[in-house]
Amino acid sequence: MDMDVETLISVEEYLNTSYDPDVEYVDGVLVEPNVGDWLHSLIQSNVVYHLRRKYPNIYAVAELRSQTRTTRYRLPDVCVVLAAPKTKYLLDAAFLAVEILSEDDRMSKTMEKLEEYDQKGVANIWVIDPRLRKMSIYSGGSLSEVRGDVIATSDPRLELTRDDIFRQ
Repeated sequence: MDMDVETLISVEEYLNTSYDPDVEYVDGVLVEPNVGDWLHSLIQSNVVYHLRRKYPNIYAVAELRSQTRTTRYRLPDVCVVLAAPKTKYLLDAAFLAVEILSEDDRMSKTMEKLEEYDQKGVANIWVIDPRLRKMSIYSGGSLSEVRGDVIATSDPRLELTRDDIFRQ
């Protein structure tokens, strides 16, 4: 079998199928995200834990299927919504999407995903690099590193410290 040939599936089939681990859906193609290593999982759980602990009235969850376009569903590493979604999967823009980089992530693929979140209307987009211990904010097409010890959203303000995120 030729491995370059991708089988296209419909949005309906994707949404009605469980994958383990879950996969993203990009224009009919199933895309496996780079997850599963210790550092990535630790940072992901730290972000969810500290957001939920500090802000009990928000919903911070890991890897919720989120529609970014009609034919695209992504799995943000952490997704924050201010009210529970009324649908099984997130069809509206999240308040915050957090991407945690894995060593295998390619910058072009990551930037494509961040741009989709931005175009969808996600108000706050964070990128966390566990290996380099860097925090960045994506806005208006550019990625800006946070130099201080706090990364935060705007209106409402949700903040995490470097220690919250990178605690081993």
